[in-house]
Amino acid sequence: MEDVRVDRLLGIGEFARRSRLSVKALRLYERHGLLRPARVDEANGYRRYHEDQLTDARLVALLRRLDMPLAAVARIVAADEGERADLVSAYWSGVEERVAVQRGLAAHLRVVLSGGRGLSEMYRIEQREVPERVVLTEQRHLLQPELTAWIAAAWQRLTKAAEAHGGVAAPPYVVYHGEVDQDSNGPVEMCVPVNAEALPPDVASRVDPAHTEAYARLPKAQVAFPQILSAFDAVAQWIKENDRAVTDAPREVYFADWDASGPDDEVCDVAFPMR
Repeated sequence: MEDVRVDRLLGIGEFARRSRLSVKALRLYERHGLLRPARVDEANGYRRYHEDQLTDARLVALLRRLDMPLAAVARIVAADEGERADLVSAYWSGVEERVAVQRGLAAHLRVVLSGGRGLSEMYRIEQREVPERVVLTEQRHLLQPELTAWIAAAWQRLTKAAEAHGGVAAPPYVVYHGEVDQDSNGPVEMCVPVNAEALPPDVASRVDPAHTEAYARLPKAQVAFPQILSAFDAVAQWIKENDRAVTDAPREVYFADWDASGPDDEVCDVAFPMR
């Protein structure tokens, strides 16, 4: 259907000036379907834009100043006006989470590349007494790329299973009985403590003995691999420097709602049983 709007048509130069976009950018956005000219002269290819397209053009200019990818810009421009603010908020939350993870990775790399200097200053190491407890368990041999998805799924399965055994008694935790990276596959054990003194023999469970733990508390952004390795190194170093000895496999204790937590919210303890 022919566009019958009667508002003023602007040449590409004037439209570029008033929208704060370059002619080159306007041609790029046209190719991506973001800002199509209202008229294109078939003889000379001269492009004209409706004056009321300036609102979307200025929005595109502002969104691109956030380094927003064209695909994300297109979704926001195409969205209803009532949805645009929420889409921008969701995009920026993702940016902040990514930057927080990258900040942790940069700190980890500085320690690695400096031969461990500054490791002890990165974390506050504390200790606590952990009582004996019965835990539901699930164990797998996994490489690091598979780990995150398995932890989430096993956590959900065991938390649901705990309902039949008195409910969850304490924060779930992941025990690393062996190295886990791109080449080594553990094994890894997911544990969910339950409110029970014993469980039937057909239920995958064990008793985790009482022990003392040294631990470092981490925000969500620092739980990502490989920067989380710095926390494991820091706790192990603290134990050695304080003339203590590791007595069992290291673990990650998840005490907060992962999905509801932001990148700077504390969610996990990296812990080593010790004596």
